[in-house]
Amino acid sequence: MTYFMCLFLLGLVLGLVGVASNPSPYFAALGLVVVAGMGCGVLVAYGGAFLSLVLFLIYLGGMLVVFGYSAALAAEPYPESWGSRSVVVYTLVYILGVVGVSGLFWGGWYEGSWVPVDELTEFSVLRGDMGGVALVYSSGGAMLVVCAWVLLMTLFVVLELTRGSSRGALRVV
Repeated sequence: MTYFMCLFLLGLVLGLVGVASNPSPYFAALGLVVVAGMGCGVLVAYGGAFLSLVLFLIYLGGMLVVFGYSAALAAEPYPESWGSRSVVVYTLVYILGVVGVSGLFWGGWYEGSWVPVDELTEFSVLRGDMGGVALVYSSGGAMLVVCAWVLLMTLFVVLELTRGSSRGALRVV
């Protein structure tokens, strides 16, 4: 399971590099989907299956709305792809930066600290995410309401920004 954690974390970092290095919203949205999937995979490995599912569904729903409106605004006839010179240069710079920063902290990382929750089932009575679900609905209820309100306001802001001069969101730029 440690290998899966390494795979999820590597995919998370590469997805973040893909988002940061690509100026076109068409290809950067793919990086965001990869980041969401890999981050939820890390949460599942640490025992948060329900929280991971909720986060993945909410995040992809929000991404669908934002991607639709940003794609309508940025109607480029020839968007920069993954093979463009500037995107490759940015990708290499970001990967070298991640490797350099992780080299500073390499001595404090141990594979034993990456043990997921399911590998210690002999010592536990309950599954790891059962307590998290109860906390989301008891202590985190106010935060859920605040997050829903922020998502609603974000939707209205995006709608207002893409409305234009009374021609609607989907228009020829």
